[in-house]
Amino acid sequence: MENLRPEDLTKFRFLSGTELSPDGKTCGFVVHTADEEENKYNSNIFIWDELNGARQLTATDSEGSFVWKSNDRLLFPSLRDKKDKEKKDNGYPLTSFYEISLNGGEATKAFDVFLDVSKILYLKDNKYLLLGSFDKRLGDVQGLEEDVIEKKIKDLKRENEFQVLDEIPFWTDGGDHTNKRRTRCYIFDSSNGELTPVTDEFTNVESIAVHPSKDKALLVTSSFTDKMSTSNQLYQLNLSEVTCEKISPISDFNYYYADYIDDRIIFVGTDMVTFGINENPRVFVTEDEGLSFVRIAEPNLSLWSSVNSDTRYGGNRNFKVDGDYLYFVSTKGYNCHLFRISIDGNHEQVSVHDGSVDDFDVTEDKILFIGMRDLYLQELYSLDDQEHRLTNYNDWVIQNRKLSTPMLLSYNNEETNLIGWVLKPVDFDKDKKYPAILHIHGGPKTVFGGVFHHEMQLWANQGYFVFYMNPRGSDGYGDEFSDIRGKYGHIDYEDLMLFTDKVLETFPSVDRENIGVTGGSYGGYMTNWIIGHTKRFKAAVSQRSISNWFSFFGTSDIGYYFAEDQVGATPWDNYTAFWDNSPLKYADKVETPTLFIHSDKDYRCGVPEGLQMYTALKYHGVDSRMVVFKNESHGLSREGRPQSRLRRLNEILEWFARNLKNSTN
Repeated sequence: MENLRPEDLTKFRFLSGTELSPDGKTCGFVVHTADEEENKYNSNIFIWDELNGARQLTATDSEGSFVWKSNDRLLFPSLRDKKDKEKKDNGYPLTSFYEISLNGGEATKAFDVFLDVSKILYLKDNKYLLLGSFDKRLGDVQGLEEDVIEKKIKDLKRENEFQVLDEIPFWTDGGDHTNKRRTRCYIFDSSNGELTPVTDEFTNVESIAVHPSKDKALLVTSSFTDKMSTSNQLYQLNLSEVTCEKISPISDFNYYYADYIDDRIIFVGTDMVTFGINENPRVFVTEDEGLSFVRIAEPNLSLWSSVNSDTRYGGNRNFKVDGDYLYFVSTKGYNCHLFRISIDGNHEQVSVHDGSVDDFDVTEDKILFIGMRDLYLQELYSLDDQEHRLTNYNDWVIQNRKLSTPMLLSYNNEETNLIGWVLKPVDFDKDKKYPAILHIHGGPKTVFGGVFHHEMQLWANQGYFVFYMNPRGSDGYGDEFSDIRGKYGHIDYEDLMLFTDKVLETFPSVDRENIGVTGGSYGGYMTNWIIGHTKRFKAAVSQRSISNWFSFFGTSDIGYYFAEDQVGATPWDNYTAFWDNSPLKYADKVETPTLFIHSDKDYRCGVPEGLQMYTALKYHGVDSRMVVFKNESHGLSREGRPQSRLRRLNEILEWFARNLKNSTN
């Protein structure tokens, strides 16, 4: 057995995009690998069936999604033609689609759409429903002459030398400025290339679902011209007449998802009244064919996966209607399971084992899913009465690398039972003392669990105890537990410090004089907060953090509504609350050597948040360092480019080694 290494990241296989064929006999999915040399991810389509098992279908390393056109044909976007690549590189809004048969033969080009397509659904008779990015400055270019398009592209490049803002939010994390850019819905006819916009130029379409008859569809939309609201709307699209009607059963509501179940509409969402924007959604269904509705489920759990891991890549599904059931993933405790709810409100857990269901599909009660179990990385599973693992792409990690098994550690504060984990150093010797690292998750409404986490296993392989937990504010334990509005840095800080005490009491081999702390996003906020409130940690790594609620309010893509909701104030009605809850206020108390890690295209927790803390520490003579990753986003540790992710891991390892190991026996 060999030690786990940073570069093992490039050997992992990440799975996503599970899609069963219409008859449910074949499953397609996408396998991604990190290519360090080219500094990108390679993605190819694979298929699985009971007779042949899993096999690779495409091999150009550029196919990250697909849809089924029939039981034996797939449609997928790809740039395989040199001229198409040149157009894309020159700024054309172009998506080329190819078809491939499962029965053999090369993929053939099906059609081009002069639009950056993010989702495509096959309707019938060469008709498709599309979601694509619309830039008001460029307009729609489908069907225009080549020279007209080229002139528009040239004019847009000139316009991009300036940035005009007249709405908020004005950018989105990992993307670019989004002023007057929207995700619009279109109907596309591949027989004549006609592209018909369905929604207007000020409306974002967040999700779409087509009725089985293919004559209507549901759109969850958000429309704004000055300030985007936290509420959105539900529209119904008549596909034959190409008309959209607002049908929102509830006003002032955040719709997460909507679909047809029989001839009724099932929808998921929250009014955000009791617990704010992080309130767990409820499930509703309309009655008969009208728009009156009833609440059929109130699980008090989030209806998505929030189990942390840094070994995922690609998009996944949270909801799917099949027959009389809505299937969905939900984080319950520290696991993500697959559940289903019937139209009459019966609610049941479908998946069997602990871990995380990352993606799934179901057709006529046949279920396949991508999951993480124990210390196994993602694999494809089938599910009936039992789970059956269908692939073994990542078995080598278990077989050839030294890993530390997470040990569950629970304790009580004054209000509730809390849960965390400890990783012992690999090759642990009870007669030695070891440095330790406290890791704090992001969110705050996410969770740590017992699944594989590369960087924490890496630290254990480098000779550290690693401990992590789910403080109040975390997901999976109900609305009241996750609601820490106005309490950031207080009850969560208490939970983390009590857990640290519990770890030191339980594991005497931890060198209490050499403990580090790190975390990203909310975990970065808490790292900043901790070093300003205690000197018990000898080193810190603050990643993609918040340091100042004032600057976060005005610069983050979610700042103006997230800060108001979570702090419980605005800069104008309670200046004191904003400042008292900002780690920057306490930066003059910091003595802990701290490494700050940020990304220049992180528009969620931007570079200025790290710079303010870094400058404060330097000003007060504290050993500090800041590393800014160019052209990376808030998700650097999870979907950043391979070279950036490896550099980040090594920066953290070097910082902790320098500050925690020099005086450890």
